[in-house]
Amino acid sequence: MRAVITRVTSASVTVDGQVVGELPRPGLLVLLGVGHGDGPDQARALAAKIWGLRILADELAASDVNAPVLVVSQFTLHASTRKGRRPSWSRAAPGAVSEPLVERFCTELEALGAEVHSGRFGAHMEVASVNDGPITIWIDTDDWQ
Repeated sequence: MRAVITRVTSASVTVDGQVVGELPRPGLLVLLGVGHGDGPDQARALAAKIWGLRILADELAASDVNAPVLVVSQFTLHASTRKGRRPSWSRAAPGAVSEPLVERFCTELEALGAEVHSGRFGAHMEVASVNDGPITIWIDTDDWQ
């Protein structure tokens, strides 16, 4: 799994003119991509890592201050730009695999005590955020092996 985590003062996701996910106060925006070979273990470990990352003010973690988390599925995090000018999406897991793992990731965060908001899987989403710092972290669970 790949994630881009951004500390934000506000963030929201809109689909077809309707807000489907919004942070009620400052927290984290997580763009999440699922690749081939990812499974529940990666979802669990990544959720724990993000929930405990000390990237908020005063080196606190979201878990320390119960900061909300907005999760947005983003298969494009697995883009390959190695050849040509058109990205390849072949490294991204198909929707039938990705959607349950995105949901599992959210469930794992909630089990840790997080207030989780999300976008809508597979929809064209408009994501708005006000980055704080800015602090943006990239995590790829493949790097942990």
